[in-house]
Amino acid sequence: MFITFEGGEGAGKTTLIDRLHTFLQKEGKSVLLTRAPGGTEVGALIRDILLRHEPLSSRTELFLFLADRSEHVAQIIRPALANGAIVLCDRFNDSSVAYQGVGRGFGEQWVAELCAFACDGLQPDLTFYLDLDPKIGLQRVQRTKDRIEGEKLAFHQKIRAAYLTIAKKEPARFHVLDATKTPEEVFEEACSHILSVIH
Repeated sequence: MFITFEGGEGAGKTTLIDRLHTFLQKEGKSVLLTRAPGGTEVGALIRDILLRHEPLSSRTELFLFLADRSEHVAQIIRPALANGAIVLCDRFNDSSVAYQGVGRGFGEQWVAELCAFACDGLQPDLTFYLDLDPKIGLQRVQRTKDRIEGEKLAFHQKIRAAYLTIAKKEPARFHVLDATKTPEEVFEEACSHILSVIH
């Protein structure tokens, strides 16, 4: 099973994924935890360029994300799924549709088609979206903000709207979590949903 996690900055994705990874391992499941960008050796180099390099054109940004996606699927995700693992991935195609398709203005449908090509049609079975007002999320980011986190508030508000639009279009795959709740409450809801799907 392929489960992805999406959300704006400071929504708590990493905390949730780490807890679910530990939980599923204790349940005796074979679980792979990975992230995009950066899940492969090539991806780690791409991640560093994407988050730190200035300036970077929007087109270059999009194609770097797609290059990472292609390598990630081929080298990590598909082999793990073929071996029967549950794959938990921090960000996937929906991030590109939201951030580059809507945020950068390239168009949702075109970016979705590029993503499908990059990952050879692979789609998540389930996607958790941690929904949070960007004002709150950006305040939660205590460290120095990376290149994308440092965008203006209006950009992040567009991203949130894009994700909520995707959620409405794909209710069977997308599960929206209220990230204003405590990490424990978010974890419990995500756990309950995963168990209802895999059992």
